[in-house]
Amino acid sequence: MTRYGMVIGLRAAKVKEYKKLHAAVWPGVLKMIWKCNIRNYSIYLHKLGRDFYLFSYFEYIGENFKADMLKMAADPETQRWWTFCIPCQKPLKSRKKGEWWVAMEEVFHCK
Repeated sequence: MTRYGMVIGLRAAKVKEYKKLHAAVWPGVLKMIWKCNIRNYSIYLHKLGRDFYLFSYFEYIGENFKADMLKMAADPETQRWWTFCIPCQKPLKSRKKGEWWVAMEEVFHCK
């Protein structure tokens, strides 16, 4: 199992919409997350100054993260879900090419 932490900005005008979307995630999207070997998935919201940020944490139990993420990205239900979520998000300038959410380095873990 590999733990992942990721961060992205959230547009201030879209905070309520994003929270509403995630209060009732579509069953097909949840099913695809599970099929792609993601467990214990959480998203947190934080306001820093005037800006909003989302932090996500999840555990990956599969053997090929890249392949599972491609599988998720190819799913029509997930693609439709993203048409609602992506306009709410504000990618960070520090992201790498091909990244939407910025992957974070784990510097501490305690069991």
